[in-house]
Amino acid sequence: MDWASLQGESARMLLEKDALHIYAALLIQVVAAKLAGKSLGHAGPWLWVLVLELINELFDLGRGMEPELRPWQVVSGVHDIINTMILPTVLLILVRRKSHLLHWERPEPPAAPSSEI
Repeated sequence: MDWASLQGESARMLLEKDALHIYAALLIQVVAAKLAGKSLGHAGPWLWVLVLELINELFDLGRGMEPELRPWQVVSGVHDIINTMILPTVLLILVRRKSHLLHWERPEPPAAPSSEI
């Protein structure tokens, strides 16, 4: 199944193209972080999302039916890149600046009262 078929299939499943970009970006960022053994606050997983999105947009431009590049294609591509990168960027910044928000450690149980008199 190629990317165009996947996009068509997503439309059949009532997933908008914008939502597909967002879901794919988050999946790529999390998988890249896991495979590289890096935090989501590291630039590496974010860069994987950016590189793959740029490649995707180049493919989209190459598959266009227009004989030459049209302004609407550029606007659409920029829209896709921004839309795709917003959530990974927010996640990157959030983890870097507020990493304590993403630690789900169990609170320590309260200390038992002392029985000393």
